[in-house]
Amino acid sequence: MSRVLQNFVGGQYVDGGDLFDDVNPVDGTLVARVQEADREVVDGAVRAARRALEGEWGRFTATERVALLRRIADGIEARFDDLLAAEIADTGKPVALATELDVTRAAANFRAAADLVAGLGVDSFLTEKALNYAVRRPLGVVGVIVPWNLPLLLLTWKVAPALATGNVVVVKPSEEAPASATLLAEIITEAGAPAGAYNVVHGFGPGSAGEYLTTHPDIDGITFTGESRTGSAIMQAVAPRVLPVSFELGGKNPAVVFDDADLERTIDGLARSVFTNTGQVCLCTERVYVQRGVFDEVAAGLAKRAQELRFGSPYDPSTTTGPLISQAHRKKVLSYYAIAEQEGAQLLAGGGIPAVGEDLSGGSWIEPALWTGVGNSARIMQEEIFGPVATLMPFDTEEGAVRLANDTPYGLAAAVWTSNLERGHRVAAAMRVGMSWLNTWYLRDLRSPFGGSGLSGIGREGGVHSLHFYTEPTNVCVAL
Repeated sequence: MSRVLQNFVGGQYVDGGDLFDDVNPVDGTLVARVQEADREVVDGAVRAARRALEGEWGRFTATERVALLRRIADGIEARFDDLLAAEIADTGKPVALATELDVTRAAANFRAAADLVAGLGVDSFLTEKALNYAVRRPLGVVGVIVPWNLPLLLLTWKVAPALATGNVVVVKPSEEAPASATLLAEIITEAGAPAGAYNVVHGFGPGSAGEYLTTHPDIDGITFTGESRTGSAIMQAVAPRVLPVSFELGGKNPAVVFDDADLERTIDGLARSVFTNTGQVCLCTERVYVQRGVFDEVAAGLAKRAQELRFGSPYDPSTTTGPLISQAHRKKVLSYYAIAEQEGAQLLAGGGIPAVGEDLSGGSWIEPALWTGVGNSARIMQEEIFGPVATLMPFDTEEGAVRLANDTPYGLAAAVWTSNLERGHRVAAAMRVGMSWLNTWYLRDLRSPFGGSGLSGIGREGGVHSLHFYTEPTNVCVAL
């Protein structure tokens, strides 16, 4: 009999309405049945959160919250193997990637949030006539909606600073990857969080837990990571109440490669940025602009890396890439493979479904795809695909490269590859994105701002930027 994942409300596991399946994308087998939260369950979660905020949790001092977060980080490390197994079963990513990218980072997120609050000062301004200082209070009951690609990493990225600053949360994990959010409830409770500080409701978007949460009248703010169209729908839902929102949405991220770049290092970096997590990271590169003199060498090198990817069991150490999250997502990505062909793109590597053996044939496996030979207005250059794909295009001048890279409605991340650091700084700063990398990719300090512009989101999180979203300041002016 398969296990059942329940909702977590007010410190207790509760049933919901209908059951839905949590499926392993590696082989299509059933991971768990999941209790979908109906409107009553979501309402109960919000009310439990409000009681905690106005009760025991609201009386926690900053020092007590910092200590709690550090215990949660310890708890994550103590349950490392359980969380690792949950992430792999839900997403299919290789064990080495899940170890480094997901579970390790989850503990780091809680420690970073604890350090932020522990070192927090007070903004104050003294004049001859007055003293002004700002008092910060929690936003309140925060709805946290996270995606399936990095379930635990992105969940803890939001929950940790929310709790650190005194908020309570109602979490809606992705229906595709619900296990780690449920397991985190045990860890947070065992660490000593009062009932209601952390709640989990399972389900989908419209007509389900996502809609019930975002339209609930007692929610004080929403933080969401996911598709741009979903972010737009949430923004419309909360607009009548003018709720604070923080959105990290999609991307169509460019990389710009100059002819003086260290090509071996660059191709290594490009391969990571295109193929990590089977391209299912919002920061992954999908557009590669290469200076004409080195275009053929870069294209050949990246195609070789695509051909070297190894598919297989996530627990096999030789496996370097996992499946897409679901059959539905594979269908979407394959539709772009067909669009690329219709648009006249030249296929440099991959572009099909790999042979993985009968035991894995039920999984949502896909080959990477690298293209060239289309213009910047092609759909494969303008629309987020969210798979192991990239389109390469040559350029001649720095100005032309910047213009091409910025020719998109998205604005999440970019990478610049060059040995000329003066030019690198100049081009990185010219990118209309939230994050620019220079001769690297996915290297981050958790205190730095994270987010995008345009269709890639609104607001920033990380370090003091999280503080600004999860708290409301009140200025106190004292006459002297």
